[in-house]
Amino acid sequence: MGQLLSPVALLLLVSAASQAAEVLKPVVLLDPPWDRVLQEDRVTLKCQGFPPAANSSIQWLHNGSLISSHTPTYTIRSARAEDSGEYRCGSNISSLSDPVQLQVRVGWLVLQAARWVIQEGEPIHLRCHSWKNNSMYKVTYLHEDGRGVKYFHNNTDLHIPEAKRTFSGSYFCRGLIGKTIVSSETVTITVQANASISPSVLSWHLIAFGLVMGLLLAVDTALYFSVKRDLRSSLNTRKDYTFGWSKDILDK
Repeated sequence: MGQLLSPVALLLLVSAASQAAEVLKPVVLLDPPWDRVLQEDRVTLKCQGFPPAANSSIQWLHNGSLISSHTPTYTIRSARAEDSGEYRCGSNISSLSDPVQLQVRVGWLVLQAARWVIQEGEPIHLRCHSWKNNSMYKVTYLHEDGRGVKYFHNNTDLHIPEAKRTFSGSYFCRGLIGKTIVSSETVTITVQANASISPSVLSWHLIAFGLVMGLLLAVDTALYFSVKRDLRSSLNTRKDYTFGWSKDILDK
């Protein structure tokens, strides 16, 4: 009969399996890091998260369809509207990555952000990007109601050191290209409360820890009853043996 693994060994095995699963789930990164781009922009997607030896087996998917590429990067040299959608990557030794969305817009300007959902107190980074990087000046970042947020004589990224809940809303940018005033589409930025305790804090690590603790409790309980049963059986056997030995002595 095989030996039961000790609680410590079980914990180490579960921890190792969890870490291996985490390592083997790749991540898709955008370079440059904008998920909203203009037609004819160049975009590179990078698949990261597993050993270089597995790079030759990497597969890219666009909206669920396989892209004929087996390298850790996938480059869109001149973006078109049909390039919009969901991108994922994976290999024969990993699961698929979480999806990354890319939007290819048609127009003179697009307002880009490092992230659209931001925790309160985190920085906000906005960029007013022009088609084919045309020179632009008198650039203004505006709120949806037309209130100016920041004005720059030359095209400059907008950095806000600390986001507040009141910063949530729709934004757009406007500027001059040549003698023409052009504006971007509006985009929504959400600033979430930085709660000290949030359901999102209960990551899969904590869930795995809870499952391991439950497993260890079940193993310990089974071992306790097994030892108790064996001990009781041993005592009963000893009692029967003592009684029989005494009877043999009296008969003599």
